[in-house]
Amino acid sequence: TVQVNDLIGASKEYATLNDILDKDVENDSVKKQGSHSRNLRRVRLGLGLIKALFEQFLATEGGSLYDAATTAYGQVCAPFHSWAIRKAVGAGMYTLPSREQLIMRLNETDCSVQKEMRRYIDASSPIIEYIDNLFLSRNIVLDW
Repeated sequence: TVQVNDLIGASKEYATLNDILDKDVENDSVKKQGSHSRNLRRVRLGLGLIKALFEQFLATEGGSLYDAATTAYGQVCAPFHSWAIRKAVGAGMYTLPSREQLIMRLNETDCSVQKEMRRYIDASSPIIEYIDNLFLSRNIVLDW
């Protein structure tokens, strides 16, 4: 949420995401802690994590939220985290509710949850691709 708030604050100074990246490239601060570009990259990873979680959740009919979350985290975020963070996240996964508990807590049905997850997957895909292309168009690799 800090990254999202920082990007919202950046919107008062910059008209577009292109402007943010261009300024950080110019200042050689793309990957520096606190830069808007770094915050944008983190927001993008968050979007990708939720997308992967929903994809895993939908792919495993009757599967557990734990399994879906573990797989999604392993695909999207784990490659960028240290051993200590990966272990802490792994421990936190044990606190996730069951699939049925999640659906009940959301006050939804399995059918409605699946529909909303598919909507998110469909809507987030072009946004994620757009952000990735912003970085790639400036020859900024995505594996950081």
